Amino acid sequence: MDKLKEILENSTRVAVVGLSPKPERPSNDVARYLMQQGYDIIPVNPGHQEILGKVCYPDLKEIPGPVDVVEIFRRSEAVMPIVEDAIAIGAKYIWMQEGVFNAEAAVLAEQHGIPVVMDQCMKAVHFRLRAKGEI
Repeated sequence: MDKLKEILENSTRVAVVGLSPKPERPSNDVARYLMQQGYDIIPVNPGHQEILGKVCYPDLKEIPGPVDVVEIFRRSEAVMPIVEDAIAIGAKYIWMQEGVFNAEAAVLAEQHGIPVVMDQCMKAVHFRLRAKGEI
């Protein structure tokens, strides 16, 4: 839990790769929750110009300024190029959403000094830690 707490406490800008404009989708629900908690959400989805009232970028490399967390809502087999882009832009952390697991990509990120979370819901972890008064 310490690594998760560190990520949540030391991050403000979260690029959500695979963010859907559909409110019923988990990516949209998690992003809305994180926005309500004060995080600056950056939508990343090549099929949209705007999501949740924010400019949507086609990929990580198009985002202006630094990114703290790259949160990935994509199939596990699609993660490697996203992690490569996260390394290229100097992201501080990579967070693979619940159900997303790619050990090879995680090893690559960690070789570049980027801590990785796999198969965890950022909203659920934040909610649990907040409920315990830990963040």
